[in-house]
Amino acid sequence: MFDRFLATIPQVQDAVLARCISLVENAAPGYESFMQQLPESSCPLIGITGPPGAGKSTLVDAMIATLVAANKRVGVICVDPSSPFNLGALLGDRIRMSQWYTHPQVFIRSLATRGSLGGLHPRILEISSVMQAAGFDYVLVETVGVGQSEIEIAGLADTTLVVVVPEAGDEVQTMKAGLMEIADIFIVNKSDRPDADMFVKNLRYMMPSANLGKDPNWQIPVIKTVASKHEGVVAVIDAMNEHCKTVQSKERKFWLLTEKAYHLIQQKKMNHIEKGRLKEQIQLLVQQGAFNLYQFIQTID
Repeated sequence: MFDRFLATIPQVQDAVLARCISLVENAAPGYESFMQQLPESSCPLIGITGPPGAGKSTLVDAMIATLVAANKRVGVICVDPSSPFNLGALLGDRIRMSQWYTHPQVFIRSLATRGSLGGLHPRILEISSVMQAAGFDYVLVETVGVGQSEIEIAGLADTTLVVVVPEAGDEVQTMKAGLMEIADIFIVNKSDRPDADMFVKNLRYMMPSANLGKDPNWQIPVIKTVASKHEGVVAVIDAMNEHCKTVQSKERKFWLLTEKAYHLIQQKKMNHIEKGRLKEQIQLLVQQGAFNLYQFIQTID
């Protein structure tokens, strides 16, 4: 299957892509060699994150419609909460964005977080790279709505969209410690609600502090949308395209690659460690009255 994928780049069939993602997701034999053979891709990776109820899925649905109308191919990764019983995704792509499930220009894949605290999947980097190599014009990654712990997306995406709603006005100050710092573009969805204009004004006022440490030439835009009516979506895509141009030639690209390399190295170093075996070792030491947490971790290679 890996060979079929590589042989059909850049127009990989959906069935081949789906099977390869499953093999990579489950670390099937040969997946590491396959990843090393993937060609470099210029396909932008767009992260969509934000607190629960902000309308992320509705916005992604509207973005797909706009991009498809422009004759673009779109890959979508929806990272869903995990079932506590089988670690599978609780929500599926047949439920969300169902009208695009069989569309020839759209490929949607649901993944479970499998306990990852950052709102993403443990192998999201590898799966994203596979999607980018499959010939899409855009790959969109929608994270779980778990609040401020979604900051992992900033180390993955070329451009990060943070979606909020006007009712979050009282939470703006606390957001500065989390989502504020990862946004490349702020989207105030459901902006037809009361006090939306005041919320947008407050966000724009805070942008200089949110932009600290980022590209000084990029001013974070705040865009009003009503995703359910497809209002403001074109402005979001225009801003997204503009930001993607800056990423390719700026230092942030090197930081993104560094973050990805660090994540993969960390994952590789931890690959041989099993929680079940750790528990057995700890239990034995505790029963012997010889357990010290900090001494114990020094014995782990």
